[in-house]
Amino acid sequence: QVQLVESGGGLVQAGGSLRLSCAASGRTFSRYAMGWFRQAPGLEREFVTGISGSGDSIYYAASVKGRFTISRDNAKNTVYLQMNSLKLEDTAVYYCAADEFFQGWGRDQRLPRSYDYWGQGTQVTVSS
Repeated sequence: QVQLVESGGGLVQAGGSLRLSCAASGRTFSRYAMGWFRQAPGLEREFVTGISGSGDSIYYAASVKGRFTISRDNAKNTVYLQMNSLKLEDTAVYYCAADEFFQGWGRDQRLPRSYDYWGQGTQVTVSS
């Protein structure tokens, strides 16, 4: 069982930056691939970025590539999402998720159904 708690969301102006954190419980954090998803009102939850358990494999959605950076510190059981050059369309609730059965960043790995554990989400609002 893994419990995830996100933090770091808030209100930021377009062009600004935020850093989200996701703290995980348990002693086997490094076994889990971690993903960040987001969901805007009226839209489906979408994959943003993910990182393998060891941190050596990372994938970004095209919409955030070059602006967002995912990282993890397995000693601290935490995964981070550094978000720079934020746009209005980045406004959403951001969720972190954990998957024990990582098999590479194919389509299935980027779907919410592949993840076993979810945080409660943190709101990110980008204003003009």
